[in-house]
Amino acid sequence: MRRFMESNVKSFIATIVLALLFVLALVFGSRNEQMVTISYFVAQGEYRLPMVLAVVFLAGFLVSWIIAFFYIIRLKLSLKSARKKLMSLTATQQEHDA
Repeated sequence: MRRFMESNVKSFIATIVLALLFVLALVFGSRNEQMVTISYFVAQGEYRLPMVLAVVFLAGFLVSWIIAFFYIIRLKLSLKSARKKLMSLTATQQEHDA
């Protein structure tokens, strides 16, 4: 129960920090209404700085979230496998002791 509460507090703090960074990016962007040129491989376009900042921030967040999600899933599957092995070893040990 305590571990669950600690993870919830950590998630809440991380969410608050993320929200503050996003608000900071929006404030910074709203103070800089200039146009920026983005060059792609075959084209280029002009966009307002706040839009570029918001898109880049969101893209970075999504990429890091996806990587973290797969890492967490891999760890959970590994833990599940280890628990199954432990249960079978415990059952074997109990049969051996009896």
